[in-house]
Amino acid sequence: MSTVVAVESQDTVSPPCNEGEEEISPVVHFELPYQDRERAERFYATAFGWKTQFLGPDKGDYVLVTTAESDAKPGTPAGAINGGMFPKKPDWPMQYPSIVIAVCDIDHLMGVVRDAGGEVLGEPQMIPDYGRYVSFVDTEGNRISMLERVAV
Repeated sequence: MSTVVAVESQDTVSPPCNEGEEEISPVVHFELPYQDRERAERFYATAFGWKTQFLGPDKGDYVLVTTAESDAKPGTPAGAINGGMFPKKPDWPMQYPSIVIAVCDIDHLMGVVRDAGGEVLGEPQMIPDYGRYVSFVDTEGNRISMLERVAV
């Protein structure tokens, strides 16, 4: 399912910012573009319970998004998220950088996404050893995905 790429030389890895830190640079933030700020805030609050804070025009109309009150995986670096890469396929829609949201009941959330103004792209796919996965388009035209984990 995934491929591990070995680093041949430490010269190719970013040096740590502080002494004693890991040499890996974690992804710690995501950004989603919006056309209608209030609509986008309402969509994610309704569908996923996210909290938002509008910073105003003097901060570029930026919206801070809180998706978790504590780290989802205790024992991992605070705020870090992992990701993946997939091969582009001619018959898959909207193959752009995206985020995946962990959910407990993907079937229920598909309905909530639709009711909140989003469009679910097909039916959930089973990813062996991980769970059920489906993508959707939010009210701002961004492709996002949901994953319902399965016990392994």
